Amino acid sequence: MLPQSGAVVVSLPRAAPRVHAAPRPPAALRAGLFLWVPVCLSAGIGLWFLRPGLFSPAEWGALACLLVCAGTVARMAPHWAERGRLTWPQADALHLGAMALCFVTLGTGLVAFRAAHVAAPVLEWRYYGPVEGRVIQIDRSGRDRMRLTLDRVVLHDLSPERTPAKVRLSLMDDHVLPPLGQRVMLTGHLGPPSAPSSPGSFDFRMFAWFDSLGAVGYTRTPILAVTPPEGGLWWAHRARMAISAAIQDRIGGQAGAVAAALMTGDRSGIAEETNEVMRASNLYHIISISGLHMGMLAAFVYGAARLVLVAVQGAGIGLARPMHKWAAGIALVAAAAYLWLSGGGVATERSFIMVAVMLGAIIADRRAISLRTVALAATIVLIYSPEALVSAGFQMSFAATIALILVYGPWARIAPRVPWWIRPVAMLVVSSMVAALATSPIAAAHFNRMAQYGLLANLLAVPVMGTLVMPAGVIGAVLALVGLEAPALWVMGIGTEWMLWVARFVSSLGGAVTGVAKPPPAVVPLMGFGAVLCILCWRPPSRRGWLTRAGLGLGVVLLAASAVLWMTARRPLLLIAPEGEAAGLMTPAGRAISKPSGGAFVVSTWLQEDGDMGDQEQAAARPAWTGDARDRQAPLPHGWQVWHLTGKGSGARAATACRPDRIVVVSEPVDIDGTPPCLLLDPKRLRRSGAVAIHMTADGPRITPGATMRLSR
Repeated sequence: MLPQSGAVVVSLPRAAPRVHAAPRPPAALRAGLFLWVPVCLSAGIGLWFLRPGLFSPAEWGALACLLVCAGTVARMAPHWAERGRLTWPQADALHLGAMALCFVTLGTGLVAFRAAHVAAPVLEWRYYGPVEGRVIQIDRSGRDRMRLTLDRVVLHDLSPERTPAKVRLSLMDDHVLPPLGQRVMLTGHLGPPSAPSSPGSFDFRMFAWFDSLGAVGYTRTPILAVTPPEGGLWWAHRARMAISAAIQDRIGGQAGAVAAALMTGDRSGIAEETNEVMRASNLYHIISISGLHMGMLAAFVYGAARLVLVAVQGAGIGLARPMHKWAAGIALVAAAAYLWLSGGGVATERSFIMVAVMLGAIIADRRAISLRTVALAATIVLIYSPEALVSAGFQMSFAATIALILVYGPWARIAPRVPWWIRPVAMLVVSSMVAALATSPIAAAHFNRMAQYGLLANLLAVPVMGTLVMPAGVIGAVLALVGLEAPALWVMGIGTEWMLWVARFVSSLGGAVTGVAKPPPAVVPLMGFGAVLCILCWRPPSRRGWLTRAGLGLGVVLLAASAVLWMTARRPLLLIAPEGEAAGLMTPAGRAISKPSGGAFVVSTWLQEDGDMGDQEQAAARPAWTGDARDRQAPLPHGWQVWHLTGKGSGARAATACRPDRIVVVSEPVDIDGTPPCLLLDPKRLRRSGAVAIHMTADGPRITPGATMRLSR
């Protein structure tokens, strides 16, 4: 029967419950996410450096699939929220997580593509013979020798497919240096880029790979010109070197060499003694064109141009225009000209990008000094040169910039209360202290040295740099167009002489430099990402959500972990050089070296990474090793011994010395049938393992081989 009301009741299947879409959070809650872009890119780049290598097609395919999947999830998350399948907070969290994964994947892909793009042949053996190529760079080595870098290389009896794209040769004798762009011929000794001096040391092979540098060596023969110097762009490079030579001639001495380095990036005139005192006083950054120089130049040009334009405008000449934007444009042109004049090195290009972004922000009516500006500059640098992430220059320059930006707000509130005549000095002290605190841990981790009086040196030198040297350089460059640059160069010379005097004075103070032991490889990444998390997740207590609290807590944990790792790290008991030319045993007095000579560069690296201020001769005099000069022995824990055999016939002597409970290091190949009874390390075996670090345990030696190079063309 039908109900009396006449209505028909129809029973329908019950619909599945849906999540009702909540209102989307205001956009302000999601602002500031761009700051995380360089962080995620850095994470992806860092993952590649954990095990660097050229990707196979399968690896590229997996990376592309991951990127597509993450991008799809990021795109679909808002649609799922609109349909009620997710709440907006859930959708936003999913969207942000997927976007973070996208940028991490992009970072890995960027550095892998860059490694493949610069791939070039690497010399795999020692070569002696004629070398022909075009001169593309002239600089000075750490041993105070001039060096030539050649491209378009031709080597005797070597096919083009196996010939390195670039080679670098040190000049052992005084030679007349050829001009840039000239094709030359000489007789040289070449070899592959050197392996790390010990596991975890700086890997020059990686640096050389990204520079397409396939061989290094030296020459003692005259340099012969093959063809006249090339024109075009090489004319501009030669003009830059001519400007450098003119500055050195006008000012003279090391002051002229430093002035030329500041203006043209040519550091070939700076002696290694000058480099040493600059390092010991923490002023070495002054002779390496960086953000400091580029910023000082751009600030001077911007201020001077703005004053002139405002004066012209005040005189009734011209239209009512935003003069600060015109001044920013002029400063940008000046910075670009400085980039060309300085030779356009990686550090200079990075500095130009940072300054260009800040000047562009002024032109676009945005805040020039902000973390967003730094994030944009870092993103551009990481896209253009992803390998820069692991360099000390990248890490220190961005650390200093971020620290100065963070202190800018508090200083702006305090500055009005400071008397005007103290304000410049106080600002200088504060900025120097902040920059030093931000960069000192990074510098100590990379260079294993701490300049104790670096703050004093910078307080005495940097103001002269900003108020005298760089303005005089800019004015001199302008006056050089009409041949009146002499007064400006004279003023610049006074400034550089003062900086050198400060460097010598500070470096001569007692305890000016303190050695710092090299930290484990994980310390710098933990320290960097921990500091970034603390900065980006910091909020006032009333505005902290669970996500920012978690990020801040994780940042503190990472910083604490880096400190604990560094403080508890132990240096290896025994280090073996990559070719068996040296051995170093850690003792209570420091590392004792088996020989007072041989393997000088490797040994100096060991001592530096130990935080040891001694040299090889002093280290060899420490009690540990006994025996004659060719056969050295030293006791090890748990009843073991180490023998280091060198010189002619050492391979034959090793067969007799090779016994159980012995580590035998030999400088010649050893042929022993079967498995040797000792732990044998000769050039043949070390070629596979690289440098070796050994810790002794109750079960015997625990060996850590040097990093193997997986990059090959």
